[in-house]
Amino acid sequence: MKKKLLPSVKTSAAACLCLLLAGCASVNGVTTSVIADKSVEHVLIGSGSPTVVFENGLDGRLELWAQVLAVIAKETQVFAYNRPGIGDSAEFSTPRDGETVIRELRALLHAKGIAPPYVLVGHSLGGLYMQLYARRYPNEVAGLVLVDSTHPEQFKGAGSKENWPGWFNLLLEASLSEAALKELEAIPVTGTEMLALPAFSGKPVIVLSAQKPMEETSEMAKYANSKRVDIARLHPGAKQVWVDSGHVIPLENPEAVIAAVREVLSMLNKQSTAKQAQVQP
Repeated sequence: MKKKLLPSVKTSAAACLCLLLAGCASVNGVTTSVIADKSVEHVLIGSGSPTVVFENGLDGRLELWAQVLAVIAKETQVFAYNRPGIGDSAEFSTPRDGETVIRELRALLHAKGIAPPYVLVGHSLGGLYMQLYARRYPNEVAGLVLVDSTHPEQFKGAGSKENWPGWFNLLLEASLSEAALKELEAIPVTGTEMLALPAFSGKPVIVLSAQKPMEETSEMAKYANSKRVDIARLHPGAKQVWVDSGHVIPLENPEAVIAAVREVLSMLNKQSTAKQAQVQP
């Protein structure tokens, strides 16, 4: 049997190439400034709370969220950024495992004076980082939206890198940034870090899963799709929504992301209203 690339990796790389070659909608308010002693390309727009924090996928840039940010910023504050080594953010000088990534994100948010709790939104590998953040700092997270997120065990077993064709490994090395390659290498460690922590529960979690890849029938596709199905199990009480889209939902079907974020914000608003009603005499 021929070895085929794990679909989530292939589509992530395709998304990166799409951003580089075709570009996507611009984001108003993007700036580069020194935050926590590092130059960070970011955008902070809108007003209100909770702040919705967006995390990009592998080698993805904040412009990926352009259509989503423009809408959600009319309803509350939003924050998106490029991780070290991506876009105009400073080159990375730290390990690229998930624990490091979320510590750096947390430092950025604190340095910008953005108070928790946050609604975390992550696409692909960014979804794995947001799952880790929610488990590591549950008191700082009000809700979670996973956008065809990487599963913590995505690259274990049948999905391990040793099963990827050599030519595609060469393509990744040629097309991805050094930072992205380091993050890709650290995914198994990041998954282990996440699963070692208690599950994030008792708060709104929406899992958006891409429907189109489910039509693929190769053994590798079946493995990847089993992880798409399983990811909701990791979040007790989560709502899983199958989206008519390929892997890059923020570009292909941004309305689905907007609807999910709005649903989480609505749930949080109802919870807040109910609590206020309980304390009134």
